[in-house]
Amino acid sequence: MDLKENIREGLKSINGNRLRTVLTALIIAIGITSLVGILTAIDGIQASVDSSFNNLGANTFKVRTLQTRGRRTEGVIEKNYPPINYREVRQFMDNYKYPSTPSVNTTITRTAEIKYGSNVTNPNSIVRGVDMNFLMVEGYGLLQGRNFSQVEDQNSARVVIIGDEVYETLFDGKNPINESILFLGGKFRVIGVLEKQGSVGGGGADRIVMIPLKTARIFSSNRNLRYEIKVALNDPMKINTAMGEATGVMRKIRRDPLGQPESFEVVQSTTLAERLEDITGYLRIGGFTIGFITLIGASIGLINIMLVSVTERTQEIGVRKALGATPQKIRQQFLIEALVITQLGGIGGVLMGIVIGNLISQLLGSGGFVVPWLWILLGLVVAMTVGLLSGYIPAYKASRLDPIESLRHE
Repeated sequence: MDLKENIREGLKSINGNRLRTVLTALIIAIGITSLVGILTAIDGIQASVDSSFNNLGANTFKVRTLQTRGRRTEGVIEKNYPPINYREVRQFMDNYKYPSTPSVNTTITRTAEIKYGSNVTNPNSIVRGVDMNFLMVEGYGLLQGRNFSQVEDQNSARVVIIGDEVYETLFDGKNPINESILFLGGKFRVIGVLEKQGSVGGGGADRIVMIPLKTARIFSSNRNLRYEIKVALNDPMKINTAMGEATGVMRKIRRDPLGQPESFEVVQSTTLAERLEDITGYLRIGGFTIGFITLIGASIGLINIMLVSVTERTQEIGVRKALGATPQKIRQQFLIEALVITQLGGIGGVLMGIVIGNLISQLLGSGGFVVPWLWILLGLVVAMTVGLLSGYIPAYKASRLDPIESLRHE
């Protein structure tokens, strides 16, 4: 009995027991579906997150004053460099030509009290001067109102966009647009309210109060403000090239000598998308674990069904042995049957997993259809492995049967 004949006999046996084959394959399919489905859903959600945050300019880097804080390096106190000033940020905006959207901001205070009528916030509001691109680069959405206009930015208008916490404290759900609030010793007209950011920025974004950059300079004329440039790239895959060009431009503006360290720092932003990618990594581990446990249950079911098949076909095994079939050929036949059944279940499970996984990711907000080739390959390999491991025990039992006793079996 050669391999081809063994395969034919195995397929013939499977075809002769269709109901059992379908039930066995279904057990495997459910296990593979749980594995591929969960991982596909996670990939779909991750793709949606990446797409959404790319569109929001979340792939960014910052050019800011070097943060030394008087640290010691090999016993030497690091040099403190002057902060990046307004003239330098304007020169950078004029000379940085890499395809991107740059934005400038500066923090005036983090301990402001904002007043509206008799309502006052806690002294922990952040007043920040920003340009027109700041909302887009930071990925902030507006709950009400609008962004600063170019005229307001250029003419130092006293207009303000407030965070959700400030809005709730001062207005308690009322319409704040065109209402006047007081801070920094001046009156400002509210033109917008940010969407609630929650824990994304540690709560700071909900306590923020933003005014035009030139307005901020007027209200801080007696202070040396620290300016920060944040750049959102058109092509986030080229962030290292963009950061290198930004470093070159700023070194020239700051007149840093050749061979000397920069008097500023260019750092890639830690975005929400990156943090969510770490979370989805843990979700993949959890999903794989759940799917693997399900597959263990499926393999136990397969072993049980194959053992029943051995018992039912004891006489057939005796006939094959009497005709010269070796224990190896008997094992081979039952392993082939197990592999065929598990591959049928594996293919069905992969298809169902892709469909179910994409449906879940669509319900959670994903915009595209994901075909996870890695998980497809993994599912088929796992199905084959389960078939080999689950089929070996029944195959070994069948190969050990005594031919004379098997022929007597009814």
